[in-house]
Amino acid sequence: MRKLLVTSSFIALTAFAGSAQPLAINDDNGQDDWEQDSWGDDSWQDDNTGIALNGFVEGALGTRSQTDANIDNDMTLAELRLRLETGYQWRDYRASFKGDISYDDVLNEWHTDIRDLTLATSFGSSLDVKLGRQVLTWGTGDLLFLNDLFAKDWQSFFSGRDDEYLKAPSTSVKLSYYHNWANIDLVYTPEFTPDNYINGERFSFYGSAGMTAGFNANEPNDDEWSARLYGHVAQLEWALYGYTGYSKSPDAIINGEPTFYAMDAWGASLSQPVWGGLANAEVSFYNSKDDPSGTDPLIPNDQWRGLIGYEHELITNMTLSGQYYVEHLVAGDNELAPASTRQLTTLRLTYRALQERLTVSLFGFYSPSDDDAYLRPVVSYRVNDSWSTTLGANLFMGKHSDSFFGQFKDASNVYWRLRYSY
Repeated sequence: MRKLLVTSSFIALTAFAGSAQPLAINDDNGQDDWEQDSWGDDSWQDDNTGIALNGFVEGALGTRSQTDANIDNDMTLAELRLRLETGYQWRDYRASFKGDISYDDVLNEWHTDIRDLTLATSFGSSLDVKLGRQVLTWGTGDLLFLNDLFAKDWQSFFSGRDDEYLKAPSTSVKLSYYHNWANIDLVYTPEFTPDNYINGERFSFYGSAGMTAGFNANEPNDDEWSARLYGHVAQLEWALYGYTGYSKSPDAIINGEPTFYAMDAWGASLSQPVWGGLANAEVSFYNSKDDPSGTDPLIPNDQWRGLIGYEHELITNMTLSGQYYVEHLVAGDNELAPASTRQLTTLRLTYRALQERLTVSLFGFYSPSDDDAYLRPVVSYRVNDSWSTTLGANLFMGKHSDSFFGQFKDASNVYWRLRYSY
């Protein structure tokens, strides 16, 4: 079995990722606006005359499409959620809050989730500083993150919560410097923030039989650094990325325990309008620091990741986009850690109607190397400014139970959400 699959029991989900948003490709230079539209992680009150309070109340239900012998509960989603958000600006200082209170009936637990609690200010026109709990994202992939090594919430993603919740918050300091030829983002996270990874509690995975459901790996007591240098030349947008920290899911085994391994990452991306659409390309190199020689089969080797993508509006209100992704695991110094290559293709079709109150979308993954697939059909309808509803599914397929998507066949589910916004 490939070295990658030896550790796939602990879900190295950073190999595939993103947001099931109608916008298929992330524009690096327009990142701040894209983040607001896609993830809703910036919400300033520019009016300093008072504080506005808004949010939503949402109920959500989800159930498996078949029985999972390793999970007692057939429900994958059963919760009531209250969102509160506000913001305030005084002179050059901006404060923001966004938080949820929810009851999860699948796990019989109350949760509080502070997604944004930040203070930001500007020093002249060239330097912005933002500190506190915040959601961060960058890169060009659609549901494929190469250089975005900020935390993700895979349990939310697989269970059918709103796409916003794929991105998990971290307590960080973000510095942004702007220049006429290039811009720099520097993010410091003093305490390592892992993914909310699949741990056998809500969804089982290959190798989870007999494991304690809801296991939590020991997290590194260390910090993380992320950096991005980006700009544009005419219509070509470019970016360079760097990261030093740890794998975001415990996809290594050290001393018999699932572990986050130390790593660095370096990458680049390009994006440009082509033939009436938008083309993008991205590449990243992951340097595995806990096993630099690649002799330990339980620690992932160095690897290269790359993608190309294209998005185009076929007809009015109908958009088609696709990507080709490849992940190459570099061979180690012995035969226990051979080289391997995984290929993945994606296709997104989105249609909007009824003055964009109705959105129908299908996102599909297919891996020709693993012979497995993952489909995400979603129908959303906005009744009015207050009420909206969403019906969707997460459907996993694969011939082999140890392949990336094939291990989640018993996690396939359908879900429904009803939201009242205020």
